[in-house]
Amino acid sequence: MNAIIADDHSFIRMALKQIIQKEFSATVHEAEEGKQVLNILRSHDINLIVLDISMPGRNGIEVMKDINNMYPDIPVLILSGYSEDQYAMRALKAGASGYLTKDTAPQNLVEAINTIRNGDQYITPKLAQKLVKEFKGGFDNKPLHESLSDREYEVFCLIGFGLTISEIAEKQLLSPKTVSTYRARILKKMNIKNNAEIMKYVIENGLLDK
Repeated sequence: MNAIIADDHSFIRMALKQIIQKEFSATVHEAEEGKQVLNILRSHDINLIVLDISMPGRNGIEVMKDINNMYPDIPVLILSGYSEDQYAMRALKAGASGYLTKDTAPQNLVEAINTIRNGDQYITPKLAQKLVKEFKGGFDNKPLHESLSDREYEVFCLIGFGLTISEIAEKQLLSPKTVSTYRARILKKMNIKNNAEIMKYVIENGLLDK
């Protein structure tokens, strides 16, 4: 098996690499950001991708969409520091085969990889309940933040965590002007007046957990 581990933290890549090599006798390629993932895909026959969401430049959801468009048969497991409530639904809609948080036990990671390699989706019981609730509730009861684009939602969460425009721009490799434009769209779409209201919304809707 040829696998890609994409995460901007070297110690996480090292830990994941050890697990995947031990359990699957895999050749593991490492990437720190989305462009590297796509470059590896162009030059190697890849069977599995373990992808983080928060990476420099384009986030994992955006990269996931590219992978799904160009290499739809490659299973992708999102392994993120963000809780399921924050990003799992978006990841699955973008084409991910499964979603786990980084505090998961190694045996759950192995189980998830086995599941998606067999062509199935890996969904935790908590996420399954969320999917059922969304199906039963239809589209009218969706929370306001689900109307945001993936990039808007990322900026929205970072504002909710207390980051400034400049800090978000540096973290996401964007200009402050671009971040301010996203912020303006967020305020308009959600009928929110300021950052304090964003922070309040994030807390009240359980989006603060990482």
